Amino acid sequence: MKAVIYSTAICPYCVRAKMLLEKRNISYVEVKVDEDVKMFEKMLQLSNGRQSVPQIFIDEKHIGGYDDLVDLDLEGGLDANE
Repeated sequence: MKAVIYSTAICPYCVRAKMLLEKRNISYVEVKVDEDVKMFEKMLQLSNGRQSVPQIFIDEKHIGGYDDLVDLDLEGGLDANE
């Protein structure tokens, strides 16, 4: 399982999402959209216009934000890596 998390420097939900991914032993690449406008535009395109961060993708599938990641974890969707 591989994840990409689009985040900003001052985002507590981004920090929590990264902690959850680490807890589940899921490697991730962090893309800081506040440092690169092109990456922000890419995030908008991939997430169907969602501007909030984090925007999380696992195995190239859009999961959504932090709450969506937690819901997926509670459903057992992140257990495959344990």
